Amino acid sequence: MLHLHSPWPQRFLGLAARSVGARVTRSGRPVLHDVFYISNHVSWIDILAMGGATGCAFVSKDDVGRWPIVGWLAAQNNTILIDRSNRASVGQQIETVRAAIAAHQPIALFPEGTTGNGHELLPFKPTLLAVLFPPPRAIRIQPVFIDYGEATDDIAWHGQEGAGSNAKRILERPGTAPVTLHFLEPFDPGDHPDRKAIAAEVRNRIEAALAASVRAPRPV
Repeated sequence: MLHLHSPWPQRFLGLAARSVGARVTRSGRPVLHDVFYISNHVSWIDILAMGGATGCAFVSKDDVGRWPIVGWLAAQNNTILIDRSNRASVGQQIETVRAAIAAHQPIALFPEGTTGNGHELLPFKPTLLAVLFPPPRAIRIQPVFIDYGEATDDIAWHGQEGAGSNAKRILERPGTAPVTLHFLEPFDPGDHPDRKAIAAEVRNRIEAALAASVRAPRPV
């Protein structure tokens, strides 16, 4: 059951992001209520950075709830834990997300379903976007591109690396890591015929932002 939204989890998430070396900046203007963020997924740091910047609740894999510290912080911020392996419970999961939207807290979804290498997007899984048909009320979708710049290869969690090994590697990494949250132009889900069309639209926008980031000169 969702509890009342407190400002403290957002502050803790922001502090936690900074404590692991992330230096978060925002590009674009985030919509801060009645919004469904859809983002690429590179690292568990994404949760700290996005949560600290926006106070959003996450739709995330249920194993996040078992992660030390990150899982606890995510739970305090009303994270919706989803068992993606249980297709029989999809209807119940959609209703859980619909209830979260009704609470007016921003919701964030990582449609890749897992973290990638940060250089290319994995296939999007649009199942939970069915919650937007019909929209429970006036709500917008805002694509978000999370960019770690030159630190991407150091930060990305992909392949067969275990959670503990990844956390140890990142925490032992010297220096800081820039994290830019690119809040792209929001749009009305009602302008699209179904969840697959929404997923395709978001993917196209994030891919364009990723390509532009690759072409942009990096600070010396």
